[in-house]
Amino acid sequence: MRATKTDTETRQEQIAEAAMEMIATGGLASLSITGIAERVGIVPSGVYRHYEGKEAVLDAVLDLLRSRLQANVEKVRGDTPGALARLRALFTLHMRMLVGKPAFPYVVFDQFAQADRPERWVRLRDTMCAYVHEVVRIVEEGQLEEAIRADIPPQTAAVMFIGLVLPAAMLHRLSEEDFDTSFYVDTAWPAFVRVLKVA
Repeated sequence: MRATKTDTETRQEQIAEAAMEMIATGGLASLSITGIAERVGIVPSGVYRHYEGKEAVLDAVLDLLRSRLQANVEKVRGDTPGALARLRALFTLHMRMLVGKPAFPYVVFDQFAQADRPERWVRLRDTMCAYVHEVVRIVEEGQLEEAIRADIPPQTAAVMFIGLVLPAAMLHRLSEEDFDTSFYVDTAWPAFVRVLKVA
């Protein structure tokens, strides 16, 4: 079991959350140490006690993305029996996360994916590859259970699964939240299952 977070870990997460909120509302250009401090309710020097500067905070946002994705995988593994049910639960959690944290799609598709900061691109790539690998594992388990068709390559199924989520989250953001994510989740999942499920 994970030990209770220390005060330092809690503050670092608050800072990363505040940075995400700023990115979500104003883009990466809006991010500043002063703005982060105001959102957290501390002075700017309080941010510098945890991070060297804005670039380190951006790295913390990527770390938070990775930890949230991993936490979702661990939750469905612990709570949900059966591969298809796990994928369904993960789909719902992933949609909630991306809609609730609209900076995450921005992180994935905007400046973090640009080649001018190759070390951050590598971190983002590794985060997404690790997540795809976890989905691949669940698909493989479903094939062993004979619940998921054996003729679909697990990597292909995993990428299709990710494709259910990210475009919908972007549409939600671009439509200023007019895109009905609840309706989408309820209707997209049965369509995806028809592709995967053993007849």
